[in-house]
Amino acid sequence: MAVYTHVDDEALAAFLTLYDVGDMLSVKGIAEGVENTNYLLRTEQGTFILTLYEQRVDRDELPFFLHLMEHAADKGLAVPRPVHRRDGGVISQLCGRAAAMITFLDGVAARRPGPLQCAELGRGLAAFHAATADFGMTRRNGLGMAAWAPLFAQSRETADTVLPGLTAMVSDELECLAAAWPTTLPTGIIHADLFPDNVFFVQKKLSGLIDFYFACNDILAYDLAICLNAWCFEEDGSFNVTKSQAMTSAYAAVRPLSDAEVEAMPILARGAALRFLLTRLHDWLRVPEGALVTPKDPVDYVNRLRFHRQVTRASEYGISL
Repeated sequence: MAVYTHVDDEALAAFLTLYDVGDMLSVKGIAEGVENTNYLLRTEQGTFILTLYEQRVDRDELPFFLHLMEHAADKGLAVPRPVHRRDGGVISQLCGRAAAMITFLDGVAARRPGPLQCAELGRGLAAFHAATADFGMTRRNGLGMAAWAPLFAQSRETADTVLPGLTAMVSDELECLAAAWPTTLPTGIIHADLFPDNVFFVQKKLSGLIDFYFACNDILAYDLAICLNAWCFEEDGSFNVTKSQAMTSAYAAVRPLSDAEVEAMPILARGAALRFLLTRLHDWLRVPEGALVTPKDPVDYVNRLRFHRQVTRASEYGISL
């Protein structure tokens, strides 16, 4: 459960006086996510998400994330909007943590997304890329390719305790990706973490994209590759080409993919799988003592990486030139 910092009623009541949202009616910790502390907060003026920023989030980068959400919301996208304090600010302090409130979006995440939800996601992702093309702020991807080798170095000595042979596999993959990673593909703002639990639906129609705290500037098609990994594998580990085709076709109908982007998809998918393998491995080996956190199994992404290593053409993902 992603509640690292516990907030008592007195501290929360004082915090809410900074905002024009009325008195608190109820508050509940949110289980999903592993990066920040999140509460579902109901007040006299509505329902909000209260986030206390932990772990990998740098306070200096919060303006980027919050202004990005506001920019996307202003463009008509279904994303949360930061709640401004009475003095106009959006970043506050609570229990020694930077904190912010955002609006609540209706909808539920798809536990087992099908082709229809994958197509909705593809359209939504492309719309996000298009809507943020004129966003004036930039942020380096702190978990981009340049970070993968240093991140793995922190877990190298114990990686084989999670899965025998993992150290050799990751070391080989890092070398291969460093040699093959594309450098001339279109770039822009990417979400970088658009897993099913960060996408809401109402009656199979996309109703919201959330959790922008990994958003950054990077290769746009890499964002799509992240989604292929997150949405198109079944519980038995098999890759669902029907879902992949639905997602990528719907994406391309909004933002057409270049031939170079299509041809690069196998290597981008490998990189996306390795990125989440490495962060899951890091977290698996370092669960904070006393935190109500359920780390995600890195072996799931080992298996996905193995699949992508066998792919030679984008057509194997259902993507055609």
